[in-house]
Amino acid sequence: MKLVPTLFLRLAVAAIAVATFALCAFALPAMWRAVPGEYPSATYVFYCILLAVYLSALPFSYALYQAWQVLSYIDKGKAFSLVSVTALKRIAYCALAISAIYAASMPFFYIWADRDDAPGLVIISMMLVAAPLTVAVFAAVLQRLFRQALGIKSENDLTV
Repeated sequence: MKLVPTLFLRLAVAAIAVATFALCAFALPAMWRAVPGEYPSATYVFYCILLAVYLSALPFSYALYQAWQVLSYIDKGKAFSLVSVTALKRIAYCALAISAIYAASMPFFYIWADRDDAPGLVIISMMLVAAPLTVAVFAAVLQRLFRQALGIKSENDLTV
C-alpha cells in the first residue's frame, strides 16, 4: 500500500515520456516535411519553432528522468536527502532551460501569428514560457523545503 501513490506517479511520468518520444519521433518529422508545401514563404519560421520544440525535448526528458529518481528515493525512504535536493535542483534548471528556449522562439511565434492573423498564437507562446517557469519555481520551493527537512533530520540524528 505504501508504494501505490508513487506507482501512480511513475505511471504518469512513463506516459509523459512515451508521449514525448512519440511526438519527437513521429509527429514532428511529419510536420517538418509538410512545412515547405503548406507555408512556402515562411518556411524558416516554422523550422525555427520546430527546432525549439526539439531542443526543449532534451531538458524535458532529463527532468522526467530526475522526477523518476525522486520517486525512487521516496520509495527507498530517502526523500529528505541530499540526492533528492540535487534532483529537484536539476529539475528546476531544466524547466528554466525550457522556458529560455521558448522565450528565444517567441519572435517566430509572433511572425507566424502575424502571417496567419492569429493573435492567440502569441498567447500560446507566452504560456509555453510561463508553464516551465512555474515548474521551476515549484521545484525550487520543494528543494528549499527538502533542504530544511534535511537540516532538521540531521539535527535530530545528532540529538539521539
